[in-house]
Amino acid sequence: MEKLKLHTPDLTAQNIDKLAQLFPNCVAEATGEDGKLTRSIDFDQLRQELSGSIVEGPQERYHLDWPGKREAVLAANAPIAKTLRPCRAESVDFDTTKNLFIEGDNLDALKLLQETYLGKVKLIYIDPPYNTGKDFIYKDKFTEDKAEYDLRAGQKDESGNRMVVNTEANGRFHSDWLSMIYPRLALAKNLLADDGAIFISIADHEIHNLRMVLDQVFGAENFIATVIWHKMDSPKNTAIHFSEDHDYIVVYARNADIWRPNGLERTEAMIARYKNPDNDPRGPWLLSDLAARNFYAQGRYEISTKKGRVIAGPPAGSYWRVSKEKFDELDRDNRIWWGEDGDNRPGIKRFLTEVRAGVVPQTYWSWKDVGSTRNAKQELSGIMGASSGEDLFITPKPTKLLARILQLATSQDGNDIVLDYFAGSATTGHALFAANAQDSGTRRFILVQFPEPTGATLNPTIADFAKSRLRKSGDSIKDKSALTVPDLDTGFRVLKIDSSNMRDVYYAPDAVEQGSLLAQVDNIKPDRTPEDLLFQVLVDEGVDLALPIAEETIAGKKVFFVDGNALAACFDDGISDELVKEIAKRKPLKAVFRDANYGSDSVKINVDQIFRLLSPETEVKSI
Repeated sequence: MEKLKLHTPDLTAQNIDKLAQLFPNCVAEATGEDGKLTRSIDFDQLRQELSGSIVEGPQERYHLDWPGKREAVLAANAPIAKTLRPCRAESVDFDTTKNLFIEGDNLDALKLLQETYLGKVKLIYIDPPYNTGKDFIYKDKFTEDKAEYDLRAGQKDESGNRMVVNTEANGRFHSDWLSMIYPRLALAKNLLADDGAIFISIADHEIHNLRMVLDQVFGAENFIATVIWHKMDSPKNTAIHFSEDHDYIVVYARNADIWRPNGLERTEAMIARYKNPDNDPRGPWLLSDLAARNFYAQGRYEISTKKGRVIAGPPAGSYWRVSKEKFDELDRDNRIWWGEDGDNRPGIKRFLTEVRAGVVPQTYWSWKDVGSTRNAKQELSGIMGASSGEDLFITPKPTKLLARILQLATSQDGNDIVLDYFAGSATTGHALFAANAQDSGTRRFILVQFPEPTGATLNPTIADFAKSRLRKSGDSIKDKSALTVPDLDTGFRVLKIDSSNMRDVYYAPDAVEQGSLLAQVDNIKPDRTPEDLLFQVLVDEGVDLALPIAEETIAGKKVFFVDGNALAACFDDGISDELVKEIAKRKPLKAVFRDANYGSDSVKINVDQIFRLLSPETEVKSI
């Protein structure tokens, strides 16, 4: 039942609606006098539509602009005072895994990953909100004072929420989406390797805007393809206009001159097409047409069949794909097929043993090859052991779709890093486990997911749901591949985005009164552990967050050693000369101590001297 409007008609809105039907290109999003954004009319464009000559107006240029674009650019560049806190309890194989699961806002996560993974990610796959008027998008704050920062540090806004619904009634329907996606793409580009690529799932609602944003961020010259994924295995009979049976996957390279996709494996059906009717010793072959449509100056000449019939030339509108000299050479090498009776129009034999190792990927992907949305839901239901009628993740992607992308954009033995910062139900992680199990690969993932509430008891947030899926799928795949890939990595190290480990005075010293200065000697928040401090050091120093970490007790103190001697850190109280000497003897590349924890001023002074004597190459720092 519809509710009464209880207000008079908005005639301005009605007039805009009428103009939108006549001149849709004249409707824009703009800032009103009250500072709010709403639909408006581009009067310069409307004047042009109603004029028979060119109307003077602002200088024309081809670009994408929207209300909030400058703030979006600022959001990408603005620093944050955040850190990543390890959570062993929710991790799997924390000490040995190379995979990372980051829980929190993906804009913050991308900033925290900049130093460590700059230019190191081989593949980025994201499935961002499609902006259908129902999906959630991130509402970023671009400028804030101290009080606002305190709210953001807890990942909440004034209403206790970090995310908002972007409905079509919102005057910033497209602008908000663009402001959300732009900084996340700009930061992601920095992480891609020179031979890396980004694959983005999207629907019709924003693909036009997405392409323009990607052209600005990556450069139009690095556009590779728009793949059509036929996602529905049956039409939607409830559709009002058309059954929307497809989504898109937009592909951009970091550098199109360098990036090349891997070939796809030939299926048994493809191989079965190769025959050997003439018992050629080179094996099965497939007939290729000698004629081609592309112009070729030397592609027009007569051919005589084995029985003497003269073929005047190629079919109308086409050309022989090789010159007469090359044709005769192929014929002498028995690479031309004239048919069983020797009187057919000739074709070229393509031997299975000589074709490329892989099949060139095409831009149409059928659900029969890469799965459908129904397959994805059935697959997810099976993995999660869902009971009948239970609510699950609404729009998962099938693992076969991600398997295709992994096959095209990663190698099995390159330790390739795969990033998905809209992880959702963790399909990417699940597919990566399966891919490594199939070819003994060494791919590793970084997944990022905001802890959006689900309303469920078992998995109260989407991040919890994703972690649960990773555990279940990892266990299942590891059991099945125990003999073939005994050392398969199906673990993941959980890291949660939080406010900095440093006290607020560290960032805002003017907020502390003189009488409380002595209480601020310890610059670390009281609820933070030594391992929390270690990971902030790893982030700040750009050290791989998946490196193995060992703990040792030296001179009665806990010391962390990251990847052998890549980094040594001790944050316990009472650091002594004896402890420093023992660490220096290990000759770590970096050594980090807590500034307030030296046993005495003399120890603090001696630290540099000890390392200079025993390990001069070590870089020594304090927090």
